[in-house]
Amino acid sequence: MSFTLVNQATPRLHRSELAVPGSQPKFFEKAAASVADVIFLDLEDAVAPDEKVQARKNIIEALNDIDWGTKTMTVRINGLDTHYMYRDVVDVIEQAGKRLDLIMIPKAGSAADIYAVDMMVTQIEAAMGYDKRIGFSILIETALGMMNVDQIAGASPRNEALHFGVADYAASTRARTTNIGGANEGYAILTTAEQEGAERQVHWGDQWHYALARMVVAARANGLRPIDGPFGDFSDPKGFRAAAMRAATLGCEGKWAIHPSQIALANEVMTPSEAEVTKARRIIEAMAEAEKEGKGAVTLDGRLIDLASIRQAEALVTKADQIAARAVAAE
Repeated sequence: MSFTLVNQATPRLHRSELAVPGSQPKFFEKAAASVADVIFLDLEDAVAPDEKVQARKNIIEALNDIDWGTKTMTVRINGLDTHYMYRDVVDVIEQAGKRLDLIMIPKAGSAADIYAVDMMVTQIEAAMGYDKRIGFSILIETALGMMNVDQIAGASPRNEALHFGVADYAASTRARTTNIGGANEGYAILTTAEQEGAERQVHWGDQWHYALARMVVAARANGLRPIDGPFGDFSDPKGFRAAAMRAATLGCEGKWAIHPSQIALANEVMTPSEAEVTKARRIIEAMAEAEKEGKGAVTLDGRLIDLASIRQAEALVTKADQIAARAVAAE
């Protein structure tokens, strides 16, 4: 291991994150009753300009009055390039900071963006006498943000999660697509023509692989949770599940749900299976026995396992324990 140690962000269960527009208070109680791990009440893209002020009031009232249970509560503020942002930060934290866990910072472009919000939040917390630290969730959704993702990820001790905002990222990079997080038939290659008249096969690629993988590396290198963003077609559960599985395979801990029907799918994909957890516990037990015998590696089920294996196993078991604890708390 490197002599540089990576401090891990506050551990939170983050399999599913439900987006709820602040301008639609009729959805707040339903969100509170859902099985989403995290809820973000939105003041940005989902709210029209002439509804911003009222949406902020709605969110403050909801944070104070609704029983959100054990859910992690997030508010997505407006961008730093708008005049709504400073009142979002000041009013929400001053009036509802005790129930707020995270602030989501959209379209982060540089470390200075995070520093600016950190400065405001730190002063408000001190002035209000809060005894907890509000964390940051950061949206990487522009070319500038992706270019500076390493600096952004390490910009504040408040940072907890990086999110991939695929729609705005596509717009920022001028990608030729109108899908939100889905496949693109244009991102494909043809097999070579081995002989005249032979049928050539089309192989689709994952247009967002690089961006998502790049964000995951930056997040993990700074002890943060990488979270995949939206999948726009909520009438396509198979497509959502495939996108979520791809994200989980790359190392993401969770995925957004822009519709309630996507919550259970995200929880399902991001929850380790019973078989995976059982195997992980066996790996930990086998390595414990190997350590007693002075061995650094051992064979289990015909495969070599070593210290890297135990780190993988411990991460999986830790997540399984978090899920079990959430289930108990919800009963």
